[in-house]
Amino acid sequence: MSNSSIHIQDLHFEPYISQTEIEVMVRDMAESIRRDYAGRNPIFLVVLNGAFFFAADLIKAADILCEIHFVKLSSYSGTSSTGEVRKTLDATVDIKGRDIVVIEDIIDTGLTMSHYLPQLTADGANSVALASLLVKPSCLKHEVDITYRGRDIENSFVVGYGLDYNEQGRHLHHIYHQVG
Repeated sequence: MSNSSIHIQDLHFEPYISQTEIEVMVRDMAESIRRDYAGRNPIFLVVLNGAFFFAADLIKAADILCEIHFVKLSSYSGTSSTGEVRKTLDATVDIKGRDIVVIEDIIDTGLTMSHYLPQLTADGANSVALASLLVKPSCLKHEVDITYRGRDIENSFVVGYGLDYNEQGRHLHHIYHQVG
């Protein structure tokens, strides 16, 4: 991984998690999903926009029969949580009696998933699991069962591999954390 720091708008970021480390996390999570959902045809609900790189890699690596749909949920503005969950795009698939795997890029306070996952169960899902690339345990304020987790990280703002700062930085191959 390059030791180069980057600037996005008014923030300074330094390398944090390399592309190689990300690939290992994704591969390990995919192996667990493949084992757990063999022969079951789950629905992957991908939380846009941040999780799309991770979801694409995870689903390809899991290599199981599945459906893929997208939702857009948000509780962030800039670098902090607004404390309110907004759904701006909802999947148009019937989930009743189906196994659901929600794919999220990062869990910090847990607010978004603590609202969304119980809704899926209430809508009749047979099972609901959560796959998150990153988790900030020190920030969790809401109880969330994370079935598949890539890595716990410190409480710093991160960009890259789908994660953004004001819609910038998603394209980066590595994950960078804010400094200064």
